[in-house]
Amino acid sequence: MFPKIKHIRAFTIRGGGADYHDQGADHWIDERIATPMSKYPEYAQSRQSFGLNVLGTLLVEVEAEDGTTGFAVTTGGEIGAFIVEKHLSRFVEGANPADVERIWDQMFNATLFYGRRGVVLNAISGVDLALWDLLGNLRQEPVYAMIGGAVRDEQQFYATGARPDLAKDMGFIGGKMPLQNSPSDGAEGMQRSLDHLEKMRNRVGDDFWLMFDCWMSLDVNYATKLAQRAHEFGLKWLEEALPPDDYWGYRDLRQNAPKGMMISTGEHEATRWGFRMLLEMECCDILQPDVGWCGGLTELLKISALADAHQKLVIPHGSSVYSYHFVITRHNSPFAEFLMMAPKADKVVPMFSPMLLDEPVPVNGKLKLPDRPGFGVRLSPDLELNRPHEHPPAR
Repeated sequence: MFPKIKHIRAFTIRGGGADYHDQGADHWIDERIATPMSKYPEYAQSRQSFGLNVLGTLLVEVEAEDGTTGFAVTTGGEIGAFIVEKHLSRFVEGANPADVERIWDQMFNATLFYGRRGVVLNAISGVDLALWDLLGNLRQEPVYAMIGGAVRDEQQFYATGARPDLAKDMGFIGGKMPLQNSPSDGAEGMQRSLDHLEKMRNRVGDDFWLMFDCWMSLDVNYATKLAQRAHEFGLKWLEEALPPDDYWGYRDLRQNAPKGMMISTGEHEATRWGFRMLLEMECCDILQPDVGWCGGLTELLKISALADAHQKLVIPHGSSVYSYHFVITRHNSPFAEFLMMAPKADKVVPMFSPMLLDEPVPVNGKLKLPDRPGFGVRLSPDLELNRPHEHPPAR
């Protein structure tokens, strides 16, 4: 019998690179990238200009009665911290840490009247991941061993960043580029995107994957035309081209995409019910849930099972160790995404540095996951943590 959970705490972390949405103007992540706000000139040049970085990082920590702790990080900031401390805490404190399924179900159903997606699911995801980390530390097992064990010795990666040509030199199997132009840039903007794709194809050769990340910025007609024209340059997939709720648009886009080109989405989708829509409507070839946003590992396992039954791939969005432990255990997740956090995308650095210690990174595009307990990372002692919504401990 495991010791019960005594405390749950929610902290915010800002600055110092703690939030990968808050990297500064000289970082490729905040250069001109197509977004749903690109139609407004005053918000087209920088994603931070319209508030991509306003939430900040949410850190959730759970502590058992014997002092063993587990933690996880996601996006949510003070709003997420409020939800964790003032609402979700009642389902966690006093519970058996092995009852992750029961705790998840209670958190989700208790927040249905104001939740279902967004920050609420981010908060639930953070709690769920922290519980898995705690359980691994109590059992002295890595998370991947507790969810079925590894199905391969190592995992291989594609790189997301502004320089796929450099990613090839680093050993990655492909490079996903942020789309820089949107429908508001007209035909000239699309041509600039295609010219850039052609330039990169000439640099990397025919066998290296190239993809476009469109970050919800296109409409069906534009995305279809882009897919058809990009096929000439061997684009492997078009990612998140439409708003996440436009299931009908994704269905039409996939039906009209060139043969051999895949459509992917799901980064901003949540729960098995949202992904069920994507699967049953044949919206995509690849699902890309973020384990820190979709409902946590407990829900990701359900999403993956649904996808497997539909013969679809599940390639989680970024999220470092929190997705690596999942990917290594699933046959329908044959590779993983690595987000290039170096400002110029010219070297491999840990995604959550300097926030996390012991965070593994791919070498020559591949990674053998360490067998440390839990998710195998530690929180840097140098972080300045703020606990804005402390609640009384459970009795």
